[in-house]
Amino acid sequence: MAAKKTTSLERMLERVETLDAPTLAGLAQRLARERGLFERVFNVLQEGLLVVDDEGEIAYANTAAHCLLGLKPDDAAAPTLWRVVPGLRAALTPAIESANPVTRELALSYPEPRTVRLHLVPFESEAGRPRRFAIILSDITRDKIDTDQRIESERVASIVLLAAGVAHELGNPLNSLTIHLQVVERRLKKLRGLDKKDAAGLAESIRICSDEVARLDGIISNFLGAIRPSQPELADIRLGEVLSEVLSFQQRELADRGITVEVEGVGAEALPFVLADRNQLKQVFFNLVKNAAEAMAPGGQLLIRAGSDDEHVTLAFADNGSGIKPEDMARLFEPYHTTKPAGHGLGMMVVQRIMRAHGGLIGVESKAGQGTVVTLQFPQKHRRVKLLR
Repeated sequence: MAAKKTTSLERMLERVETLDAPTLAGLAQRLARERGLFERVFNVLQEGLLVVDDEGEIAYANTAAHCLLGLKPDDAAAPTLWRVVPGLRAALTPAIESANPVTRELALSYPEPRTVRLHLVPFESEAGRPRRFAIILSDITRDKIDTDQRIESERVASIVLLAAGVAHELGNPLNSLTIHLQVVERRLKKLRGLDKKDAAGLAESIRICSDEVARLDGIISNFLGAIRPSQPELADIRLGEVLSEVLSFQQRELADRGITVEVEGVGAEALPFVLADRNQLKQVFFNLVKNAAEAMAPGGQLLIRAGSDDEHVTLAFADNGSGIKPEDMARLFEPYHTTKPAGHGLGMMVVQRIMRAHGGLIGVESKAGQGTVVTLQFPQKHRRVKLLR
């Protein structure tokens, strides 16, 4: 085995006791410069870097680690990793005791919600000194979100494909029924000697059947229109104008339910333009208003509040209805998941899909028994143009 090469600095440190004062001073300055160089290198890394002992005491943390874990540079006492990230000790103790490398993914809630990949690597232990470990922290929040969205998109796409196929297969027999009902109706008119009362009854039955077939065909057409992804036809839109059209259309239904609607900050010129598809926006607003109305008892109130900053335009739909249970919040955007007896579970999935196609975001806050707030965030027109360049 080849002998390990030693640097001049290491050779000097081996005979440090024999060095005179000027040489020691020069050595200390050199060590300080090299430490400063390594500090600068470590602090430009995007990954967090920690050095801890087997008790979890943090001996070193670079700038990225401070940001990821919410460490304070001026802490008087060296913090322990177990105090900074409660619950981590149990996950890492086996690896620390066996001195084996280990990788874990963990969700941090402080200083902000993040998903982090942690990689622990042991140092070579020196006789009489506690073992130390290097911990590398990588922020994978964006990757995790992108992966989850891709999986969700693929799952939704497969369901949509299946549903579209089923709807198409249902459409064929409905078309056949329509044709045969028309044939029966024509032949009935040509029959002679049939009692007028019986003829009128048969004609009414045929009409009812034809109306029901047409209704089913309409349901299938609307269903396919809702689930088929389509690129938005973008144009300059003021959200307030589209919202007013939707509320005007739903006015009778809201009045019948005893629901009052209050709108704030949505004047004709109050909000900046956004680039959006008018019909798709109507579908979003219609679904949200309908959901809010169905969640409230007579006398309920829906408050729609608008606002904007330099980058975004927001609309918040707040109802005082039954709210959403925590176990249902996690499945809110899943296709075919619904808590309504007559619901199809596609409304919120469609809303989320349209918002993503517009470069927007949707947020939902709810508390069972108190109500729900759905917030839509749209990029302003100038920001959308910059994103497309």
